[in-house]
Order: sequence, then structure tokens, then C-alpha cells
Amino acid sequence: MRTTGILIAAITMALGTAAAQQELQPLPAPITNNSVTSVKVQGQTLVYSFMGLGPSKNFEAIKNSAYALNVKYDKWTTIRSIQGSGRLGAVAVTVGEEVFVMGGYVPDKSGLQAIVADTSVYEPVGLRWYRGPDLPIAVRDAAAGEYRDRYVYVIGGFSSKGPTNAVQLYDTISKQWAQATPYPGAAVFGHAGTVVGDTIIYIDGAKASGAKTGSPWSASDECWMGKIDRKDPKKIEWSKLPAHPGPARYRIAAGASDKDGKAYFAGGSAEVYDYNGIGLDGKPAEPSPVVFDYNVKRSEWETITDKAPNPTMDHHGMAVTSDALIIVGGMGKDQKVEARVQSLPKEK
Repeated sequence: MRTTGILIAAITMALGTAAAQQELQPLPAPITNNSVTSVKVQGQTLVYSFMGLGPSKNFEAIKNSAYALNVKYDKWTTIRSIQGSGRLGAVAVTVGEEVFVMGGYVPDKSGLQAIVADTSVYEPVGLRWYRGPDLPIAVRDAAAGEYRDRYVYVIGGFSSKGPTNAVQLYDTISKQWAQATPYPGAAVFGHAGTVVGDTIIYIDGAKASGAKTGSPWSASDECWMGKIDRKDPKKIEWSKLPAHPGPARYRIAAGASDKDGKAYFAGGSAEVYDYNGIGLDGKPAEPSPVVFDYNVKRSEWETITDKAPNPTMDHHGMAVTSDALIIVGGMGKDQKVEARVQSLPKEK
């Protein structure tokens, strides 16, 4: 009986490990710096990946591809691409049954960057794209989230004048942009953020280093919470949060669950790097294995795991389902561009 009990326990542990390391069907092609979101259509969850960068990691590898994963059937489908050229550093947010893809930039072989103000809207039911009003301030590497199934917040990012503290608010009903209360922390880009209930959470990113030599950017360790005024969504009361688990990081994957009352974060790198995965100081970036959340109900950080089996970085969003965090592509160890799609547990 004791042997049987040990065997059952071993099998249970093995199944638990397998569940923790579950992988879904990989992307049709390896991609990083892609914009990721999910939408529920007719009772089924679809995960979307837009644009990004291919394995050669140069300006010629920028993709305009778009893919949809039906989680129930674990199957990717290639969908119609956004009009125009591919780009990096865009954000994707779902409101109702529409997906908003905003901002980003197009680098060229000389190293110059064209930051775009484009707002493209995808209708999964109609399988079509249309143009929305441009961002008032064109940004790349911003954080973004949805509020009350109506509004989109675009927080910070890198503009033509450098990092910005602006919080841009889009009303999907009036189809108008407005400026909300700017955040008071260091102006950052490549940070990770989302909206949970009536609360904005954002963390980390890159800020001006102030150094006269070496990289002009360093990782920010600031974490902020913004309480949205329910009567006026342009008004936000900002307050600083304590440090999250693990070191400050750049381009962490972020997502939210209003039902859980949590903002989720995974991966990212302690090194601020260019789109090839190499820092401006010449140091190669490597992904962090830490996965954690901020519990808005309890006002505390919670570590889910500090040893994710296949950590990645270079993200713009994740999909959060009822029981998992879905990480799509990104850069893994040694800056390898991944086609892997991981389903991570939401709890320890």
C-alpha cells in the first residue's frame, strides 16, 4: 500500500509538472516583439498575435503577419494583415469584440525609427480591418489596457521627443481621444501595464540613465497604481507601489483578469536592449524566469513562480484565460526568437 501511495504521488507530481509546462501549438513562424491580446467570440477564446520580428532580428525581418489561435481547438490561423508596413513596439487591446492595435515604430537599416500614430481596429466576426483615429501623441513601447468595455488607456511610451508621461484615453463609442492625468513617475518606455477593474497597474521599463557614457537608458524599478474616477475616466489618482518580486525588467508580458482582480506579469529582461536583443552597452539580454501578479483586492504582490521552465522577453502583452497565462513567441535564451506558445498556471 505504501508503494502504491508513493507511485500515485509520483504520477500526480509528474502530471502537475506537465501542466505547469504545457505548450500549445506553436506559431506558424517564430516571432518576437509581437502585439498580443485575446477576445471572446461566440463563447470561444481567440488569441491574436500581430506583426513583430523574425529570427534574423534585423530591419528586414520586421513582419506584418497576423495570426489567431482558437484555444479550444489549439489551432493557429493566418488572418488578414494590418494595412501598411510591419512594425515593432505596438500595443493591442480588446474592447468588446474588437481589437485595437496602436502605435509602434518602423526602424530602417540606418538605425532611424519612424514612430507611428496609427490606430487599426480588427473585427474578428467580420474578419476585417478599419482605421481608427490616430493617437494624439505617436508612441512606441507603451503600456495599455481596457476599461469598462468602452475605453482604452495608452500609458507612456517613447515619442518623437523621447519617453513621455502622457496617458492617452480613447472612447470607442464617441471615437475620440483625450488626455488623462499623466503619471508622476519617471517617463518610461518598454514598461508593462494593464487595467484591472478601475485600477491601472504599470511597472518597470526603461528610463533615462543620466550617464554621460554607456547606454542612455537603464531599467526603471518604479511600480505605479492609478485609480480611475468612475465619473470622469480622464481623472486618475496615482500612487506608488512597493517593488515587485524579482529585479526591474524591460518588455515584460502583462495581462489582466477582472474576475481574479489581478494584473499578471511574466518574463522580460533586466537589460535594456535594442530590437536585436543586445543592449546599447553591448551586453546581451537574457529573459527572467519570474512570473508574478499584483492582487488588487489584497493590495499585494504575489509570486507565482521564480523558475518558469522556458522564460522569454521582448513582449507586448499576454492572453489571460480562466485558468492560464498564454505567452506567445518572444525571445528566449541567447536571444533566440521563439515560435513557442506557453500556457502557464495562474497560481503557485
